[in-house]
Amino acid sequence: MPDAHLFSHEAMKTVFTVRILAESEEVARGMGRECFERIDALENKLSRFVEGSDVHRINTMRAGETLYLSDDCYACLRQAMEVYMQTGGLFDVTLGTRIRHRKDEEEGPVPELEGTLIIHPDAAAITCEVPGREIDLGGIGKGYALDQLRSLLMDWGAEGALVASGASTLLAFGPEAWPIDLAGEGEALRIGLRDRALSASGTGIQGSHIVHPDGVEEQYLAQRMWIVAPKAALADGWSTAAMLMSPEDLAEALEAEESLEAIYVDRGARVEEM
Repeated sequence: MPDAHLFSHEAMKTVFTVRILAESEEVARGMGRECFERIDALENKLSRFVEGSDVHRINTMRAGETLYLSDDCYACLRQAMEVYMQTGGLFDVTLGTRIRHRKDEEEGPVPELEGTLIIHPDAAAITCEVPGREIDLGGIGKGYALDQLRSLLMDWGAEGALVASGASTLLAFGPEAWPIDLAGEGEALRIGLRDRALSASGTGIQGSHIVHPDGVEEQYLAQRMWIVAPKAALADGWSTAAMLMSPEDLAEALEAEESLEAIYVDRGARVEEM
């Protein structure tokens, strides 16, 4: 594989990198610049920390209010709903109050889930029936951003690329597979990633940050695991939900969901495919 042109950019509380196969560094640099402009625009729509973003406005809605959304926020929420249905509700982007309680190490019991939000099926809009739910797209927003970068780079005519949000989610396309090392506690595993996305979730870096939607104490399947799927948003959401599944449920999901192409689990001594 020829050398790729590498560029990086801080956004969404991580570092995005793009490795681009292009005819010249000047052309690749133009692609990278447009990629990062796209990421910044997405952060201003999808981040709950950005005042005035779509998600920030959703989280401050009153009963009976309807909010018209950007196409990006609407598409990301629809994909989150898809993963919610596929995982039996284990991936839920409306757990913002519980996620904040966990990450900020707030005292007291786990907050009760209250409120009802309705996403319109035929319009880019959301209605708050009962306030209380808070949207947090941290488990899927970065993957969604990578999917948008793939479309952008393909429109540019890039020969191939490997785009990543930190070390957690990667997406590759091009004529050859990109070598990726899955680093576990013991022996790592090298795989080839081509025209697919890979996302990892685990407790090694952020601790026990994955919240169970039922408010029960989490029993994580592994310290770290990886999901391969056609889209980065899909891999991103599924890698979070899979941490909460039993081995039997995850094996059934792998058989039932054609969109899931591989699952790798850190067994301690080595990383292996399920």
